[in-house]
Amino acid sequence: MKRLALVSAASCALLLTACATTPAPSAEDAGLRPVQSNHDTEGQSGYGQFLAGQKAQADGQNDEASSYFARAEALGAETGTLKHRIFQAALFSGDVTRAAASAPGEGEASVMVVRLGLLTRAVEALAVNDAATAKAIMIDQTVGFPHRQASVLLTPWVAAAAGDEEGAVARPVLRGDRLVEVFGLLGQAQLLERFNRLDEAEANYRILMGFGDASAIFAPDYGAFLERRKRAAEAVVVYDTALKARPGDPALTAARERAAKKRKAPAMPTIREGSSRALLIPASAMLADKQYQLALAYLRLSARLDPKREELWLELGDVYTGLEDAENARSAYAQVKAGSREYTAARSRLAWSLQAAGDSDKALKMAAEAAAGGQRDALLTYADLLRANQRYAESVTTISRVIEIDGDKADWRLFYMRGVSRERAGDWPGAEADLQKALAQQPDEPELLNFLGYAWIDRGQNLGQALDMVQRAVSANPRSGAMIDSLGWAYFRMGDYRNAVDFLERAVTLEPADPDINDHLGDAYWQVGRQIEARFQWTRVLQLKPDAAMKAKAEAKLANGLTGVTPVVAER
Repeated sequence: MKRLALVSAASCALLLTACATTPAPSAEDAGLRPVQSNHDTEGQSGYGQFLAGQKAQADGQNDEASSYFARAEALGAETGTLKHRIFQAALFSGDVTRAAASAPGEGEASVMVVRLGLLTRAVEALAVNDAATAKAIMIDQTVGFPHRQASVLLTPWVAAAAGDEEGAVARPVLRGDRLVEVFGLLGQAQLLERFNRLDEAEANYRILMGFGDASAIFAPDYGAFLERRKRAAEAVVVYDTALKARPGDPALTAARERAAKKRKAPAMPTIREGSSRALLIPASAMLADKQYQLALAYLRLSARLDPKREELWLELGDVYTGLEDAENARSAYAQVKAGSREYTAARSRLAWSLQAAGDSDKALKMAAEAAAGGQRDALLTYADLLRANQRYAESVTTISRVIEIDGDKADWRLFYMRGVSRERAGDWPGAEADLQKALAQQPDEPELLNFLGYAWIDRGQNLGQALDMVQRAVSANPRSGAMIDSLGWAYFRMGDYRNAVDFLERAVTLEPADPDINDHLGDAYWQVGRQIEARFQWTRVLQLKPDAAMKAKAEAKLANGLTGVTPVVAER
């Protein structure tokens, strides 16, 4: 069966998908780019330290880079570019204190980096309880583009630290920014509670609870607020509603149990905790937009204020994954503790990182241990990894447990995943039933149309309907080599070899390294008499690391040519 791009049910975004944000600046726009130097290096030991720092920073070793740059400065290396480098390396390594001390001033770096330096100095001041300095920076100065989102969300917390009630409870506003609008409501609610303006705080929480399934993000905050008001029964209702959207969520489950048993309510967030969360929002937005350097900077600032916040480690791992630094990514994911809300996601990412590194045994063991508790997302990760390791029957069993957990809410992705695993396990009747269930829920999904349509084509079933399905998939994704291959293969199976060649040539141009597509094109060439080209394609298949079955077929065709092809007449 051909390669497919399967949509994982475990990868659904909640609020970041629902909330449109302002366009993220590129790292280059932010001034966070490698600086090329024209210095003459001969005889300059300080510059040698600078070069070593550049190399360490390029390798992601920001701790080492920071030390090299500091030595370069001590040895008298030119300080314009150097100060920028010291600041950047210190911030990226998590040494916010050193970064604040070395933040470049006007004329010492790009405007964007100078503004990030201001934000860093404000965070450091807040961290050491110097609210007056933090307020002077955040309110009396301007931390502008590209850091406005972070600045706007952080400023009310700085005002609260300085005792400025009016500034603290003002709702953050950034025109056109949905994340600021939504998370500004949350921050305002928490600060209103701090100033004992409880009715106003609850009004904000009720708005946040109106965001459908995405409101589950804010349920722990509202529930804790209710618990602090001695309204535990209402908190239980809030947690129950959220658990319908996020079945088995460990943090929500623990919160519900706490409220139901009327245990001690969580404390109101401290100013440092609230400030840390305010910075986590733009970090998440930058991460979603693949602006990894800015995300890393904000995560380090957030961690300076609340290093125990475990979402930081999860997102830090995601940043390092985006930067292709697997070692640091795995180290970050491993910091998330069992029982944390982020634990399942962290173990999932850690397992997939191990899988990518070729350690499938350890990846499966880790995923199995996480799934043993029966938590939904952990089961999904385990099912995905089982499928990736061709353990299809076990994957079917695991996905079935998730479908049972979801009940009537089980969506098309789950049936699609189970259908794929059933097809690979040799249970075509079961696979077909699941795929048709998925199609009934999502009749226009291109991946689903392509997979089921191709499966029918390959088996010579329902060719008229299958051809229409694959044509619809190609119309939706005209640059998908896999889908165009399905259409070309449909024509091949129906005996229309010239059309088959046309579409399969397009497909192999788009996906030149796909062994299935090259194999199909070789078959089509053979059928139109282009036997030399057919043998070239089959030889190409052997170079592309096919599975054992495809390798055997390609070798047989190279030895004996293509035999036994019988077109199937499509019903009309």
